[in-house]
Amino acid sequence: MREQEKYRICVTALKDYVANAHFDDVVIGLSGGIDSSVTAVMCVDAFGADHVHGVLLPGPYSTDHSVDDAAALAHALDIETHTMSICEPYHAFNAEFKRVWDHELDGLASENTQARCRMVCLMALSNAHRWMLVNTGNKSEAMMGYSTLYGDTAGAFAPLGGLYKTDVYALGRWRNRDATDHGMQLPIPEHVFIKPPSAELAPEQQDEKSLGIDYASLDRILIDLFELNEDVDTVAEKSDDAEFVRHVYATAQACAYKRAMEPPYPDTLFYR
Repeated sequence: MREQEKYRICVTALKDYVANAHFDDVVIGLSGGIDSSVTAVMCVDAFGADHVHGVLLPGPYSTDHSVDDAAALAHALDIETHTMSICEPYHAFNAEFKRVWDHELDGLASENTQARCRMVCLMALSNAHRWMLVNTGNKSEAMMGYSTLYGDTAGAFAPLGGLYKTDVYALGRWRNRDATDHGMQLPIPEHVFIKPPSAELAPEQQDEKSLGIDYASLDRILIDLFELNEDVDTVAEKSDDAEFVRHVYATAQACAYKRAMEPPYPDTLFYR
């Protein structure tokens, strides 16, 4: 299926879902990464810029370029944005945690608490203004459980939820080309495509290092296993790292409980 058709399916599904729920406006967290950038463009295409509200949520480990990229995207899309730092809420949680347990949040607990602070802010805006929260997650991360329950898994609908990470990049590139073809400003800054993807929940964190594999290789394994339904032994045999294929399969199986709590996404077979 071509990028244009995948993009159209995602936008149409998003538009229909929001309309059926009787919302007029949507809110989205803007991280400066590819997922939130493509989701934001889809929201503008579905509802118009006046009905899309972007929120920048910098935290203790946010980089300047992530804020700059998110701001550049919002300017190109002409959407309303506000900045709500999660630093003070996160430090308050950390202080209370230390008071009770005599040690600070660290590791996964620290990272996930930051993600949950962001979702508390976004859901508060959703409740206060009756804006539907749109999820920005993709299928690669959902399959690997690389997400935070009650954090970045929150949201009413996930337009990218049926797309693997490499396709999110491809759709973003197609949307930029389409803008150029129509003499319009590029919606997604070039830096978003070339910087290493990162959740920025720890110093110098990068997603592919955390996952132990680049997204292109991971997506090939996941598609073979779960879209084409190839046997794990068959996929392992044609791989340079059979043990990692088995690790991917086992991880995806173990994370089924998390995927069950992900928001709905366009129900279509993109990869067959």
